Amino acid sequence: MIRLAQARNRRYRVLIVATHAVQYSAPIYRQMARHPELDMEVAYCSLRGAESGLDPDFGKEVKWDVPLLDGYSWMLLRNRAIHPGPGRFFGFLNTDLWRKLRRGHYDALVLCTGYRYATFWIGLLAAKLRGIPVLFGTDAISLAARDGAAWKAFLKRYFWPVLFRLADQVTVPSTGTREMMRALGIPERRITLTPYVVDNEWWKAQSSHVDRAVVRHRASLPRETSAMERPLDLLRAFAKADAPNLFLVFAGDGPLHGEIAREAMELGVGGRVRLLGFVNQSELPAAYRASDVLVLPSEYEPFGVVVNKAILCGCVAAVSNHVGAGRDLIRAENGFVFPCGNISALAGILRQIAGNAQRLEEMSKSSQIILEKWSP
Repeated sequence: MIRLAQARNRRYRVLIVATHAVQYSAPIYRQMARHPELDMEVAYCSLRGAESGLDPDFGKEVKWDVPLLDGYSWMLLRNRAIHPGPGRFFGFLNTDLWRKLRRGHYDALVLCTGYRYATFWIGLLAAKLRGIPVLFGTDAISLAARDGAAWKAFLKRYFWPVLFRLADQVTVPSTGTREMMRALGIPERRITLTPYVVDNEWWKAQSSHVDRAVVRHRASLPRETSAMERPLDLLRAFAKADAPNLFLVFAGDGPLHGEIAREAMELGVGGRVRLLGFVNQSELPAAYRASDVLVLPSEYEPFGVVVNKAILCGCVAAVSNHVGAGRDLIRAENGFVFPCGNISALAGILRQIAGNAQRLEEMSKSSQIILEKWSP
């Protein structure tokens, strides 16, 4: 009886290794820190995101304006890389991880670095030699490479089954990733769905404080408005839809900013297009709440947590069939999925929603029910 009581009261020591602070992960870390059976620590390879720095995805200096390091135990691993940062195998060379794992008496190691960095292999080898169970995964939903290189997909077909069998548990954030792992021959018992989520309660709370009419007035938008990779597909579909009561808002920045503005004028819709530029986390709820529809026409998006956020703020989502979130979060009754690159199909969706406020409201309510089961 004493041994059983001790087993029940035991706290498992878990080390999570992450390349940098991520706004979606922090709420999950806080919940894990409060779990009575976990003694959890996060070891960061860098503080990118929590501190101002160049974000390669945005191509500019970014510091998220929501707390990313509060509410859980964390430390910064020293990076011995000559040229530190993402994009290079030796960009993250956090050798102190070896000593930490060899001396720390951990029950599990969670690697959130990706196998393309040296730190991943340092952690994996140290854990295997120490007999520590290892959890890691991917967000990919296919073997296709982001740059379309066929040789990368060929190598993955043979390398990934070997790689992911090294994990005691393969963590997958979506149904698409889980099915890919099955196709690679990973046993079902070693695959765990850890959904791509955001802090649902935070987004709903922030959205509830937004005065939709005021935000639209400031952006010079009328009451009915429709709110992105492959953004030119959306712009062309918007013009093709020929729905004068729709307005299009682009939230985000990138190299196509100027081209979007020019083509909008050429297509004769410049007066109904708004480009907000970079929008930080605390400002996003207002942008979503002021819109009726989120369109994500991406060519490669393993999941797309922007869909979670927009839905929680009341938007209806329309995504391409290359967006992983479409399989888990969108049904016929709450959103739209269209073939990637099919501008006519997207234009048809925009025509359907133009001026149909009642249908959009019903779809938004259906989305909220789905998101109740897709949360931290």
